[in-house]
Amino acid sequence: MIPRHDFAFDPTYGYDLDALLAVPAPEAPADFERFWRETHARASAVSVAPKLGPVEWEADGLRFHGVSFTSTDGFRIGGWLSLPIDGEVTRARVVAHGYGGRDRPEVRVGIPGTATIWPCARGLPTRSLHPDLPSDAQEHVLHGIGSRETYIHRGCVADMWCAATALGELVPESAGVRLDYVGSSFGGGIGPFVLAFDDRFTSGALVVPSFGNHPLRVTLPCTGSGEAVRDLHARRPEVLDVLAYYDSATAATFVRRPVHVGAALFDPSVPPPGQFAVYNALGGPKELFVMETGHFAHPEEAAQEEALTQAQYGFMTA
Repeated sequence: MIPRHDFAFDPTYGYDLDALLAVPAPEAPADFERFWRETHARASAVSVAPKLGPVEWEADGLRFHGVSFTSTDGFRIGGWLSLPIDGEVTRARVVAHGYGGRDRPEVRVGIPGTATIWPCARGLPTRSLHPDLPSDAQEHVLHGIGSRETYIHRGCVADMWCAATALGELVPESAGVRLDYVGSSFGGGIGPFVLAFDDRFTSGALVVPSFGNHPLRVTLPCTGSGEAVRDLHARRPEVLDVLAYYDSATAATFVRRPVHVGAALFDPSVPPPGQFAVYNALGGPKELFVMETGHFAHPEEAAQEEALTQAQYGFMTA
């Protein structure tokens, strides 16, 4: 059933589940893989120089520190590091965020013994703001989009790779344990790139992933960052030549490790066809959790979030 809403468009975009499960990924440019492996090599060469701050709070058996490290292009990235108060570190995670950034970690799935780094991607609130980068999602998503080399999402993916390096340096015992990636919306959209080209990651969990199937996305109105891209495309159709290198569904075809995806049937911010394009394209073991809605408050939202959390926990501890 479609929720009652007052949007000027249908946030299901006319797709039922069967149609969503048939949305394809765009074909990769011929040098797509080379471009991203070169980007990974750049990130791997960075001296991340991580700095661990004092304990800021304790909750749920975890101790949270402020943290910062260097990423590509010399950007200093901020965030948090959480460590188990008692017991040894037996797992590690990089947890990304949505396009609003974050003002503190949001612990959705708590797995005992996990050391987690919670970076803020470059330019985004609250700990990676930079005077040369826009912090508003509608502007951030367009920054540097004139070239595949300069588009900001390239750096954002590198930020997550450098976060994993920083985690390993700050918590040496985490270097030899299972490393997972978790991301929602914006973080879910850059997730396939993170997972496809960095062999350190064991598995991933993506929720309502953005940036899937850009040629289709630019035809779909939305309330999220995609609307800024859609507006730009209407004036500069050639922008799709750059976005071809930043399509999450295309990147998903290169992912071979297990991934759990929570994708919504109704989402005004991230059109569901793009979300399902990411899931459909994944090249390794995968599991789908179908959400009734994404980016939309409703009476059953808490129950849906709890069910998603349990599904993610089961997948990542299996």
